[in-house]
Amino acid sequence: MEKKKTSTAMDNGLYITCWCIIGTLLLLVLFIKATNIQLSKYLFPCVLHSLTGLYCPGCGGTRAVAFLLHGDFLHSLVYHPFVPYAFVLCTWFMISQTIERLSKGRLRIGMHFREVFLWIALAIIIINFIVKNAALLFFQIDFMPLTHIS
Repeated sequence: MEKKKTSTAMDNGLYITCWCIIGTLLLLVLFIKATNIQLSKYLFPCVLHSLTGLYCPGCGGTRAVAFLLHGDFLHSLVYHPFVPYAFVLCTWFMISQTIERLSKGRLRIGMHFREVFLWIALAIIIINFIVKNAALLFFQIDFMPLTHIS
């Protein structure tokens, strides 16, 4: 019974956190649209990439988010596969949890937090890091050329 309580508490915390993130992102998008500001001018370059030429485990994440927001799922996947993975997982979590909550538990389709999702995310980040740096070092293939999203 204790595990069910912990799972429910985790799901509730994630659900509330996701709504806060969604609200914050919507406000940010509205602010950017209203002021026509270009965030790319204010982002710092990756320190590891600047010093060594190698990519850090998070390199490409910002561009992956930008591509995803522009509806370009494939480029988002290439720049950083964690971003579309997290997007799909979070979207299904929010939709399924909202349906279950609105139905007052009659439709038990709510996705629940599982530790394996974190392990998969970690594996995606590590594999992405290894593949991109190996391609760069051994084959001079750069999967992340500087691209500006319009």
